[in-house]
Amino acid sequence: MMSMTCHNLDFGFTKTVFDLYACGCSSNAAFCRSSVRNYAKSSSSSRKLVDRRRGIALCRVSSTKTPATLLSGKVAQGLPPLLDLKKESRGSISLKSLFELVADDLQTLNQNLQSIVGAENPVLMSAAEQIFGAGGKRMRPALVFLVSRATAELAGLKELTMEHRRLAEIIEMIHTASLIHDDVLDDSNMRRGQETVHQMYGTRVAVLAGDFMFAQSSWYLANLENLEVIKLISQFITPLQVIKDFASGEIKQASSLFDCDLKLEEYLLKSYYKTASLIAASTKGAAVFSGVDSTITQKMYEYGKNLGLAFQVVDDILDFTQSAEQLGKPAGSDLVNGNLTAPVIFALEEEPKLRDIIESEFSEPGSLNEAIELVKSCGGIERAQELAKEKADLAIQNLQCLPESAFQLALEDMVLYNLERID
Repeated sequence: MMSMTCHNLDFGFTKTVFDLYACGCSSNAAFCRSSVRNYAKSSSSSRKLVDRRRGIALCRVSSTKTPATLLSGKVAQGLPPLLDLKKESRGSISLKSLFELVADDLQTLNQNLQSIVGAENPVLMSAAEQIFGAGGKRMRPALVFLVSRATAELAGLKELTMEHRRLAEIIEMIHTASLIHDDVLDDSNMRRGQETVHQMYGTRVAVLAGDFMFAQSSWYLANLENLEVIKLISQFITPLQVIKDFASGEIKQASSLFDCDLKLEEYLLKSYYKTASLIAASTKGAAVFSGVDSTITQKMYEYGKNLGLAFQVVDDILDFTQSAEQLGKPAGSDLVNGNLTAPVIFALEEEPKLRDIIESEFSEPGSLNEAIELVKSCGGIERAQELAKEKADLAIQNLQCLPESAFQLALEDMVLYNLERID
């Protein structure tokens, strides 16, 4: 018999920012993840389970943590041990291997996307080929397919529904439209090693292409005729909401540039809206279309949220640890623009000199490189790694409600793939 006390906080659009923080669980059960990822390819290229044990219980909502504890950014006492990739990983994980399980689904998605976007106009067709042929990772639709297939087993579905597939297309259109508009705003000439749409076709075509994809995704979303999913996804594509969020976000970002008093909770909230919210909505939507109960759909939302937060923290770490060639942009680009991320927030707690350099907006020659070195030497990277692993732990726990399958394990390996980027 397992005895467990859990303090877990749900996060939604009407909840407080404290909801982003990890739950603390105390249990007399062994917490074992060493076999979480032990599955291998069979001769038919499918993955099968080799060895698996569970030591995780589902958590109910009740927080006894104080705000100071929740916001400390440190791993609280009683939390399960963080993932140790060096001990647990069976080898390097690639997106290609993870997506192999849904390769046919992704191939169909790619064909449908070009047809959806390009059918109306030859210029849009050309732009669509550029957009969807640019080597994107397709992580979001792959997650939709993996969650769809993992939860379909619970509902007794033998095949994905049309709604599952349309949801994946909608999510990818929303994400891609956002990237096109971001490239216009940032005046970026390259993405994924290729010229951006606005560089090739001009700003007008790029803006219209993004708008067209938002409009198409709105149309297909409405035709899904599922009110829960419409409410969940529509916040990302409703024109007035997009304008409102953009204006609000730009004002908040402008007011927080070079702000050395930025709190970790504020950073995580911004990361949620920037990265995690769409992932969380897509994973929950996939579960909804499988017809599983609300407990499972909420766990899938939490999985997407925690995975998205972990991805953003890792991206922010790589901004300090990778070269400009690896990043495809100058190292420390967020810092030089005044966008303070987790490594900087943690380092500021240890090094007063870093504050002086940032508040001077790097006016002195060599000050940016000095700031980067201070972030590295003051433990900012290590503490940000702990934060990413903490979110990864939560994502792994969110998946324990699913039946054991290759799809469920691929979702867990998605979490580990992200952490391996900083290993």
